[in-house]
Amino acid sequence: MRISRVCLVAAAAVLLPALAMAQATPPKPSEAEDKDRAVAGGGVKVPGWTGKVDSKSAAQGRTLNDSKFEQQGDAIHMAIGPAAYYYNPANTVKGDFTVKATFTEPKQDFSHPHPMGLFIGGSKLGTADQALMYCVAYRNGTFLIRRFNGDTVTQVVPKTPNDAVHKAATPADPVTQEIAWVVKGGKADCLINGTSVWSSPVADLVGAGKLESTDGVWGIRVSHNMDLSVSKMGASKN
Repeated sequence: MRISRVCLVAAAAVLLPALAMAQATPPKPSEAEDKDRAVAGGGVKVPGWTGKVDSKSAAQGRTLNDSKFEQQGDAIHMAIGPAAYYYNPANTVKGDFTVKATFTEPKQDFSHPHPMGLFIGGSKLGTADQALMYCVAYRNGTFLIRRFNGDTVTQVVPKTPNDAVHKAATPADPVTQEIAWVVKGGKADCLINGTSVWSSPVADLVGAGKLESTDGVWGIRVSHNMDLSVSKMGASKN
């Protein structure tokens, strides 16, 4: 019994300091979540456009004025603080349509890639009853699709690798993604760089707790802490 007690005491003497050091060691930057930044001189500066920041950011006091959304030549430049979606209420589609835009991210400023893309099916935007569905791409070759119903977020497709999504060689290199939604013949597809990465019957996307319709407002979806431009944006009938 004495030997056992001595062994236990010795083991504790070794393990307790190691455990204390592990608890005191802060997570590596790559393991920590980026905090929303505030961009100086922010606000939505493109006439007709508005947006809504995510509820998590709003709870921290962040607003659209903590990001900058402005016209630069033929493109919209976005210096983003809080994650948000942006839209012009006049940008609506109905029936069979295509909406698309080209997103260019010059570099990765923070510890991990953030997504950018488009949403469709927007209804009651900016309210507690909002609904929309977005498809976004990351600079590491992955994409995901999610739906908003009020502040409830539904993962339609988790973050998934796909060869169609362009990869940046390093965090310091630029990346460009063309993202489109095509609704035609009762089917909805998300296309990235001309390739359908996901498809669904429209009937499966509409209903209680889902979209009111794939018709409606379309717009831009971006994560937080990004610097990017959006060009060649538009909608057409199929």
